[in-house]
Amino acid sequence: MRERSGVVAVVAMVGMLVMAACSGSDGTSSAGSSPDSAVPAPPTAAPNTADTTTAAPTTAAPTTAEPTTSTTVPTTAAPSTTEATTTGPGTYDFSAVSPIVQSFVDEHGLNGAGLIVVDRDDGVVHEDYWGEFAADRISLVASSSKMIAGGVLLHLADEGLLDMDAPVADAVDWGSGNPTITPAQLVSSSSGLVGLLDDPGYPPYVCQFLVAGALQDCAAQIFTTPDDDTDVIAPDTEFRYGGGQWQVAGGLAEAVSGKSWSELIDEIYVAPCDLDTLAFTNPWTQRGLGADGFNYPSLFDGDVTKLVPTDNPNIEGGAYVTTGDYAKLLLMQLRGGMCGDDQVLSQASLDRMHSDRIGEVYGGESRPGVGYGMGWWVDKASGRIDDPGAFGAVPWLDLEDGYGAYLVIESDATTGYILASQLFDPVDAAVRAAR
Repeated sequence: MRERSGVVAVVAMVGMLVMAACSGSDGTSSAGSSPDSAVPAPPTAAPNTADTTTAAPTTAAPTTAEPTTSTTVPTTAAPSTTEATTTGPGTYDFSAVSPIVQSFVDEHGLNGAGLIVVDRDDGVVHEDYWGEFAADRISLVASSSKMIAGGVLLHLADEGLLDMDAPVADAVDWGSGNPTITPAQLVSSSSGLVGLLDDPGYPPYVCQFLVAGALQDCAAQIFTTPDDDTDVIAPDTEFRYGGGQWQVAGGLAEAVSGKSWSELIDEIYVAPCDLDTLAFTNPWTQRGLGADGFNYPSLFDGDVTKLVPTDNPNIEGGAYVTTGDYAKLLLMQLRGGMCGDDQVLSQASLDRMHSDRIGEVYGGESRPGVGYGMGWWVDKASGRIDDPGAFGAVPWLDLEDGYGAYLVIESDATTGYILASQLFDPVDAAVRAAR
């Protein structure tokens, strides 16, 4: 695995490549911007911080805003007082969780954190906030967007508009650029196209980071460019995380549905699940957000009016959402794809999302002991699945025990996953004790 110094070099390279690709005429180019690395640390109690799959640039410190007293939790390490009341048979005691988060926020100088826990039967069983965070705070979630994006394609498959296992070429003319690649391979990072970690600023795919342009045009450009011919490998032979293949998936979704990505997000998730905030942007080259490598854009501060409108949202890492809205999506995945009376995803599609596709199809691993589904990393030892992002958000599901959680901070992937790994066991213990 590369050392942190390699990550710093990657960030610098990406920034230069993206700036070179931006003309600046639309006012969206930004020095130092970079795409989302957003690969989680190995799902263990102590991630290896030298692993590039989580490491943020060593020159970038976490945000230094101190926790404030204007939140639902004191700035001391006292137990949370915002624990949800449930109607289920058990009493949920999460008093062991709050001191862990408060101490971590203090030690790392974070501006706060949010945590919500959902149970298949009882709904929201715990919700708590620290520092500047509150229930209505909107955060950019980077690669925690992937399970949302993968669900869009699977919904279209449920509707009969897309065959996940048929070549993209069967659905769109520009699919002939890579005639054997399927949608399932795109959203399991197994298409053979150049991945995000292979070359984060890969020039032929740089449109994925630009506010300017249109999603379908970017998808077609990535899929048909001859400039990647020597770098593309056969599909389903190697796990290549992220990158342009996800932008292709988004363009394909627009093409087969006849709707924009924003319309699909609204129709598939926002309306059925009664969400207030979920939407996608392309944050990597926007001025005014305070983008800093793989760290959280410090100037965003939950203000969506700072986001430049775009027809080319970043599919793998462009979502923004509140804690409660993300929790509704987790609960939907625990409840057979249902949001209220609406079937968002079939159970068969959920099973595909959650299973270790790369292991089942070609014996692949993202790293030892960790598989990958369609937007979800699969820890083979614990059975836990998660979808962490470069900005510190970490959603996870325990499908066997029927619960999930969403932790959000505004920092970097390493910091977020270290905190999440400290919460896995106490959250699990609280849920189990209530049953």
